[in-house]
Amino acid sequence: MAQLVYSNKINKIRTFALSLIFVGIGVMYIGLLAKKIPWLMFTLFILGVIFVLLSTVVYFWIGLLSTRAVPIVCPNCEKPTKMLGRVDACMHCDQPLTMDKDLEGKPFDEKYNTKKYKKEEQTQK
Repeated sequence: MAQLVYSNKINKIRTFALSLIFVGIGVMYIGLLAKKIPWLMFTLFILGVIFVLLSTVVYFWIGLLSTRAVPIVCPNCEKPTKMLGRVDACMHCDQPLTMDKDLEGKPFDEKYNTKKYKKEEQTQK
């Protein structure tokens, strides 16, 4: 049976922001190839700049989230990592982590971080 690999939420968002930068630069490069059509070149440049600016906003947002994240030491690799929500994965070894005693021993699922799951759990108690 194949083992599922989880990744850290902070790393997922950082990867998304980095991909926005590459998409923005790619769109601007396509704009350079379309320099014979000025309106298309200008539109692609503006669209590329918007992608890069959006990535800046995402990086700023994840930086703010990262300051609120709980710093812990991974029990598997023993490296410091940050945890967002009730369940997360180690930034280094992708070990599923939780600090919630109610979730220990349960299979790892990111649904535990949703408000809907918390409401369902409270109604069952």
